[in-house]
Amino acid sequence: MMKKLLGACTAIAMAVTSGPIEASGQTEAERGLAVFQEWCVSCHGIGPGHPGTQALDHRYQGVLPGALEQRTDLSPEIVKSFVRNGISVMPFFRKTEISDAELDTLGAYLSRNNPR
Repeated sequence: MMKKLLGACTAIAMAVTSGPIEASGQTEAERGLAVFQEWCVSCHGIGPGHPGTQALDHRYQGVLPGALEQRTDLSPEIVKSFVRNGISVMPFFRKTEISDAELDTLGAYLSRNNPR
């Protein structure tokens, strides 16, 4: 009994000190990547055949990458704004589609390359 209790306390301490981990065992970055893959990658993935990436490649003409995962200038706030409000032909997404918590992880994921 004491060994089980000690093991449980050790596991909790390791989880608390090793960074943000949800009950699912995923880090915030992993959860953000999962949201990106579910909702965004079909339009904004890397490579040809992704209309959002192609549109941004055309718009930025090489000044910025069209693929969102390669950007270094995105902030969580701008990601949230585009997702909730849409832009050009990109539709907006309701909270019933992408929750505020999921949007937070998506914003953190897409802004991970931003040196701020």
